[in-house]
Amino acid sequence: MKQTIKQSLQDLFSKEVILFVIKIGMLSIAISITTVWLFWDNLTALVESFLSWIPWEWLQGAGAGIINLLLVYILFTIVVSILTSLMSENLLRKLIKRHYPSISASGTATIKRSIWLTLKATVIFLLLFLIAIPLIFIPVIGQAVMLYLWSVLIKEPTIYDVTALFDHAEEIKSSKSKGYSILAMIASMFNYIPILNLFTPIFAQILFLHYVLSYSKQKIAADHL
Repeated sequence: MKQTIKQSLQDLFSKEVILFVIKIGMLSIAISITTVWLFWDNLTALVESFLSWIPWEWLQGAGAGIINLLLVYILFTIVVSILTSLMSENLLRKLIKRHYPSISASGTATIKRSIWLTLKATVIFLLLFLIAIPLIFIPVIGQAVMLYLWSVLIKEPTIYDVTALFDHAEEIKSSKSKGYSILAMIASMFNYIPILNLFTPIFAQILFLHYVLSYSKQKIAADHL
């Protein structure tokens, strides 16, 4: 696990990854601004309706403001995740070729499946977020809850995007299942830092890539014994 994190951090701040993140960031900002501009009134009305059970108007206003900002940030994070999922395959193949030249990446992730898993994770994330809103405002506990929720958003789509590149995808997925949640939470820590949150989805993919390919490398070595 330590070696996986070390290798992933080295790749994360390489020229190729930084250029990829800049491209994703610019597209995500444009999409997020457009979406907020079109649906801001609906969003604020929904939040105000959700908080109507609070008896103090001043608290309703303060809570609505915080939640609105948080939802905009969440929207941006979701857009980054979706675009990364759809556009990262070539970058991942370059990393495989660089670090694991003996391993063949002949598979491919389908756009339809990637979008479906990302949307599914997004819905689960939003439902859990709505349930957990009272906890989010509690110091420490709130940060831990959000870290878990961020990991839910990226875990399943990332597993698919990475393992789909290999013929023995299901075998890799099941053999390495114990570490995925931990790695997703490690990657999600970037979501607490503005700008660096752009790196979260691709960092998760790189972490998962090194993690699963450590298995493939061992398997290839064993097959040659």
